[in-house]
Amino acid sequence: MKKNFLSKTISIFLVAVITAALFAGCGSETSKNSSSAPQKITYVSMTDAVGLSPILTNDSASSAVIRTVYETLFMRDPKTGEIKPLLAEGYENPDPNTWIIKLKKNIKFQDGTPFNSEAVKYTFEKILDPKTASPRASLLKSVDKIETPDEYTVVLHTKTPYGIMLTALAHDNLSIVSPKADKAGDINKNAKGAGTGPYIFEEWVPGDHITVVKNKDYWGGAPKIDSITFKVVPEMATAVSMVETGEADMLVGIPPEHLERLKNNADVEVTQLQGNSVTYLGFNFEKKPFDNLKVRQAIEHAINRDEYISTLNGLGIRSNGIIGPKLIGYNSEIESHGYKYDVEKAKALLAEAGYPSGFKATLTYGNTDTYNKIAPFIQAQLKKINIDVTLNPMDWAAYLSYAKSGKAEMYLGGWSNVTGDGEELLYPQFFSGNIGASNYARYNNPEADALILKTRETIDQNQRVEYLRQANIKFTDDVLWVPLYHGVVTMAVRKNLKGIELESNGEFRFNKAYKE
Repeated sequence: MKKNFLSKTISIFLVAVITAALFAGCGSETSKNSSSAPQKITYVSMTDAVGLSPILTNDSASSAVIRTVYETLFMRDPKTGEIKPLLAEGYENPDPNTWIIKLKKNIKFQDGTPFNSEAVKYTFEKILDPKTASPRASLLKSVDKIETPDEYTVVLHTKTPYGIMLTALAHDNLSIVSPKADKAGDINKNAKGAGTGPYIFEEWVPGDHITVVKNKDYWGGAPKIDSITFKVVPEMATAVSMVETGEADMLVGIPPEHLERLKNNADVEVTQLQGNSVTYLGFNFEKKPFDNLKVRQAIEHAINRDEYISTLNGLGIRSNGIIGPKLIGYNSEIESHGYKYDVEKAKALLAEAGYPSGFKATLTYGNTDTYNKIAPFIQAQLKKINIDVTLNPMDWAAYLSYAKSGKAEMYLGGWSNVTGDGEELLYPQFFSGNIGASNYARYNNPEADALILKTRETIDQNQRVEYLRQANIKFTDDVLWVPLYHGVVTMAVRKNLKGIELESNGEFRFNKAYKE
């Protein structure tokens, strides 16, 4: 009996041990799988990127991707706005026309080649080369010569003092590219290995998505997110639904009609802050009658901006100036300038300009949710003063090319200021040297050029701000644009996604992102 009892006891014990071990093993594997499950983010965008090269692009959809793959010498702190070194270690100004930039050491591009002074020189010289036709070459136009005295020192010599050098060097479109990768292929289509950033380009299916994956060897420490998919979703209602259901993790630029819906979703966190963007109606100064000030004044008088802003659910603010309240160079006195809504005054100005019966015109714009709403509003407003507007929507890349080539008569646009400085709006948009690039207005005025250059070249920051104030008044009074509204930036994120900070220019970074 004792033997049988002992045998049974041992058998039961062994079964218990084996069973416990099996469950422990299962539990351990489950835990292991749970902790090592890939962390992925899907970001929804209304438009596809135009390209993957910082040298050849100038749009927000491209910049969102570029910011993950490439890096700049300096960056703007998202909380303080202060310019801080990124790939750079620091800088010196022995004189107003010389910038000695020291680079961080032991950083490699994703293709394994070293980040060094020659890579910076290569990138900047390619941007400056007229054959490249870089849309943001204006950021470096003051640079006369680039020297590389050693592997980790770059010296930028400028033709004239350049008061915004550091903010320019923090711009996404001055990100440094791998010379090897750029020479080997078209990094605008395939950016594999081309940057120093926390993510490596993996795939682009045009019109559908772009995917980047974790750079395990990132010099700043490997990110926690394993992959990011930039998903193209042209319909905002669909994009919102994807965030609500968890099919997507985040989106920025929430339109007013969807704002409360997302705010009321317990699984979504919405961020709002006053931004520095401006949405505007622009004119091609080479196309008659838009070269006539009275015509432009009439158009501004005819548009009831307050009526449109009232539909934005707090996501737009009225400011009469081209340089808005969140930009360096803004002064509240600009609100006494500009033109009030007055249809009769608008009709009188048209008659004085020689168009008592109005005229026909075409309004061109990118086929996005925002502009698709604004365009019919502008069309209806101008009909009141007998301007017969034909709407010309185009896909985003085609619109940019069309406007750049000077074919548009009137156009809708938006400008989000990466540097937070009014100069970074005035110079690319209105300086005559940028006609054929970023100056879609094709505005060419020597007096205005001289003033714009003062806002760039003046080292004394107080004096530079005064020039910006003067320029804002001049360009607002001359109706270079009709500023429809200045933006409030928004971001909707699933609550389990942490570590993403929205900036006043609508930008964000994934470097510190993780999922709970």
